[in-house]
Amino acid sequence: MKKLNEDDELLFIEKEDEGKRIDAFISEATELSRANVQRLLSSGDIFVNGKTVNKSYKTSNGDEISLHIPEPEITDILPENIPLDILYEDNELIVINKPQGMVVHPAPGHISGTVVNALMYHCKDGLSGINGELRPGIVHRIDKDTSGVIVAAKTDRAHISLSEQLAAHSMTRLYNAIVYNGFSEPEGTVSTLIGRAKNDRKKMAVLLHGGREAVTHYRVLEALGKYTLVELKLETGRTHQIRVHMAHIGHPLVGDTVYGSGRQTFSLNGQCLHARVLGFIHPVSGEYMEFSSPLPDYFETLLKRLRT
Repeated sequence: MKKLNEDDELLFIEKEDEGKRIDAFISEATELSRANVQRLLSSGDIFVNGKTVNKSYKTSNGDEISLHIPEPEITDILPENIPLDILYEDNELIVINKPQGMVVHPAPGHISGTVVNALMYHCKDGLSGINGELRPGIVHRIDKDTSGVIVAAKTDRAHISLSEQLAAHSMTRLYNAIVYNGFSEPEGTVSTLIGRAKNDRKKMAVLLHGGREAVTHYRVLEALGKYTLVELKLETGRTHQIRVHMAHIGHPLVGDTVYGSGRQTFSLNGQCLHARVLGFIHPVSGEYMEFSSPLPDYFETLLKRLRT
């Protein structure tokens, strides 16, 4: 059986989809062309219930399909002298405070100005190669418009250790966000399945079947009239998890035009979400280390405005 990677996409066959050729079903359910799906089938990057299949396979009710979509080739990823807010650094890892608006790793449309470009300049050749040429040293990531603390690995042993801690949900990851509406309870937990939205493959959604387990704990920090300042603790780390979960329970993030309001109420540059605390066991020393960053200016400015 194949073990899923964090970036694999999951599709779940329900009764109305059974009996379809797998290449036809996947091309309908994703943004991939049928020819691209067939290439992925041939290269062994599509699995049904953990096993490879050919393009003539017919779907069955309950099938779980995982797609490993290789990153598009991007050449000439260059080191760039971009200032980094470094919270900690040693021979094994580096912890930085990422500003809002900065992409973590190169992708089509963002091949420069990323955290990776900055790390390549700062660390020279001293980054883990486990995640390939596009994402050297990158263990986890946060959205472009989310600010806050992330860690990158300089060595493969550090990368493996940190990845295992992520998989075991043993890392401490605390976020602050400003969300819409007041809460009836001071704290709670959202536990659902999250996967690609059926009607918009670019978005994630809460699903009844398929997807992956996602757990977010929330705590009210301050009531702000029609808004609330909350602390969010990630138990899992699915794509857009906090944004999807908070919208799901009726508290979309202020500034989130994808999962919340379609317009910017406060002229923000994205969702008001900050990765404030990151804690983990050091891969070599075995010591628990915890790092935090203060709320950035855009966040504090909005807080002051809502308080008055």
